[in-house]
Amino acid sequence: MEVSIIESKTLETIKNGVKEVLELSRQLQSNCTSNKWLDNQEVCLLLGISLRTLQNYRDKRIIPFSQIGYKCYYKASDIEQFIEQLKNKK
Repeated sequence: MEVSIIESKTLETIKNGVKEVLELSRQLQSNCTSNKWLDNQEVCLLLGISLRTLQNYRDKRIIPFSQIGYKCYYKASDIEQFIEQLKNKK
Protein backbone atom coordinates (compact mmCIF):
# COMPACT_ATOMS: atom_id res chain seq x y z
CA MET A 1 0.00 0.00 0.00
CA GLU A 2 1.35 3.40 -1.01
CA VAL A 3 1.06 6.38 1.31
CA SER A 4 0.88 9.85 -0.24
CA ILE A 5 1.42 13.07 1.63
CA ILE A 6 -0.45 16.17 0.48
CA GLU A 7 0.43 19.67 1.59
CA SER A 8 -2.33 21.51 3.42
CA LYS A 9 -2.31 24.24 0.75
CA THR A 10 -2.92 21.64 -1.98
CA LEU A 11 -5.65 20.02 0.10
CA GLU A 12 -7.41 23.38 0.52
CA THR A 13 -7.21 23.97 -3.24
CA ILE A 14 -8.83 20.58 -3.86
CA LYS A 15 -11.54 21.27 -1.25
CA ASN A 16 -12.35 24.64 -2.83
CA GLY A 17 -12.53 23.04 -6.28
CA VAL A 18 -14.95 20.39 -5.03
CA LYS A 19 -17.09 23.07 -3.35
CA GLU A 20 -17.27 25.04 -6.61
CA VAL A 21 -18.29 21.93 -8.56
CA LEU A 22 -21.00 21.12 -6.00
CA GLU A 23 -22.35 24.67 -6.12
CA LEU A 24 -22.47 24.64 -9.93
CA SER A 25 -24.20 21.27 -9.81
CA ARG A 26 -26.86 22.63 -7.43
CA GLN A 27 -27.43 25.67 -9.63
CA LEU A 28 -27.81 23.55 -12.75
CA GLN A 29 -30.18 21.20 -10.96
CA SER A 30 -32.35 24.07 -9.71
CA ASN A 31 -32.43 25.60 -13.21
CA CYS A 32 -33.57 22.29 -14.68
CA THR A 33 -36.34 21.82 -12.14
CA SER A 34 -37.54 25.39 -12.38
CA ASN A 35 -38.12 24.99 -16.14
CA LYS A 36 -39.92 21.67 -15.70
CA TRP A 37 -43.72 21.41 -15.93
CA LEU A 38 -45.72 19.07 -13.69
CA ASP A 39 -49.16 17.57 -14.26
CA ASN A 40 -51.97 17.11 -11.71
CA GLN A 41 -50.81 13.71 -10.52
CA GLU A 42 -47.21 14.82 -9.96
CA VAL A 43 -48.32 17.88 -7.98
CA CYS A 44 -50.71 15.82 -5.86
CA LEU A 45 -47.92 13.38 -5.02
CA LEU A 46 -45.49 16.18 -4.15
CA LEU A 47 -47.98 17.99 -1.93
CA GLY A 48 -49.69 14.90 -0.51
CA ILE A 49 -53.15 16.15 -1.50
CA SER A 50 -56.09 14.81 -3.50
CA LEU A 51 -57.07 15.85 -7.01
CA ARG A 52 -60.12 17.61 -5.57
CA THR A 53 -57.97 19.67 -3.18
CA LEU A 54 -55.71 20.61 -6.07
CA GLN A 55 -58.77 21.70 -8.04
CA ASN A 56 -59.83 23.87 -5.08
CA TYR A 57 -56.37 25.44 -5.06
CA ARG A 58 -56.76 26.24 -8.77
CA ASP A 59 -60.28 27.61 -8.30
CA LYS A 60 -59.12 29.86 -5.45
CA ARG A 61 -55.97 30.86 -7.44
CA ILE A 62 -53.72 29.59 -4.64
CA ILE A 63 -51.41 27.81 -7.10
CA PRO A 64 -50.66 29.27 -10.55
CA PHE A 65 -51.22 26.93 -13.48
CA SER A 66 -51.49 26.78 -17.25
CA GLN A 67 -54.13 24.88 -19.12
CA ILE A 68 -53.75 23.25 -22.53
CA GLY A 69 -57.03 21.79 -23.67
CA TYR A 70 -58.43 19.99 -20.65
CA LYS A 71 -55.06 19.32 -19.03
CA CYS A 72 -53.48 21.53 -16.34
CA TYR A 73 -49.76 22.04 -15.89
CA TYR A 74 -47.78 23.66 -13.09
CA LYS A 75 -44.27 25.10 -13.10
CA ALA A 76 -42.04 23.15 -10.74
CA SER A 77 -40.66 26.44 -9.43
CA ASP A 78 -44.18 27.60 -8.49
CA ILE A 79 -44.80 24.37 -6.60
CA GLU A 80 -41.44 24.72 -4.82
CA GLN A 81 -42.41 28.26 -3.77
CA PHE A 82 -45.79 27.01 -2.52
CA ILE A 83 -44.08 24.31 -0.44
CA GLU A 84 -41.73 26.93 1.04
CA GLN A 85 -44.71 29.14 1.92
CA LEU A 86 -46.36 26.21 3.69
CA LYS A 87 -43.16 25.53 5.65
CA ASN A 88 -42.88 29.18 6.68
CA LYS A 89 -46.47 29.25 7.97
CA LYS A 90 -45.74 26.37 10.36
